[in-house]
Amino acid sequence: MALLKGKGAMTGVNLLAKTYNNNATKDGKTRFLDVMVDHRDPRGPEQTNLHLVSQRTEGDRINNGAPYSKGQFVEIVDAAGPNSEPIMNKDGQEIGRVYAVKANVMPSTKGGGLVLNSKSLTRSDFKIDDKTMDGQFASMKAAKKAAGTSAEQEAGTPVTEAQAAAEHGDVPLFEDAATPARGEELAVG
Repeated sequence: MALLKGKGAMTGVNLLAKTYNNNATKDGKTRFLDVMVDHRDPRGPEQTNLHLVSQRTEGDRINNGAPYSKGQFVEIVDAAGPNSEPIMNKDGQEIGRVYAVKANVMPSTKGGGLVLNSKSLTRSDFKIDDKTMDGQFASMKAAKKAAGTSAEQEAGTPVTEAQAAAEHGDVPLFEDAATPARGEELAVG
C-alpha cells in the first residue's frame, strides 16, 4: 500500500478511485473502491504501490478494494464531476469507472491501510484520460526498479524486481469482491 509519511503527507492528495459496476453489495449500501494515489501527485513517483489498501487474501492474491458507503460513493462521483474515465471490457462495453478526486487520507479504523476522507473531497488537480491508468502501473514499475537498484547497491547483491515487490508486498492486482470480508467495516470519512 502507499506509504505517506511526514507532516502534511496525507492532506490534499490527488487520488484515483476505481470501481466496477458489479462492486456493490446486493442491497446497494456498500461499494468497493480501489483508491490509489495519482502518480502525478508529488507523493506518487516514489511509491512502489500506489493503492491505499493492499491486503493478502486466500491463495496469495492481493485485494486493493475497500468498502465505502453509498453516500461516500456519491460524494466521490460529485467531487470528480466530469473528470472520470470508463473501464471497458474487450467488447467495448463499460464495466466500471475511474474517478479523479483530491482528498485527505487517513488510516482505516480497522488498520487495513488508508481510506479517503469523503468530507474533504474536491476536484483533482489532474485531468484523467484513457492513458492515466497505464501511467499508474508504469510509475509503480519504475519505483520498484529504482528500489531494487538501491537495495542492490546497498547490499552488493542483485535484487530482482520480483524480489523487491515480494519484500514490499506490492502487487498491483484488484480483485472484485461482492461482499465485505467478515468483520470489515465501511471506510470512515
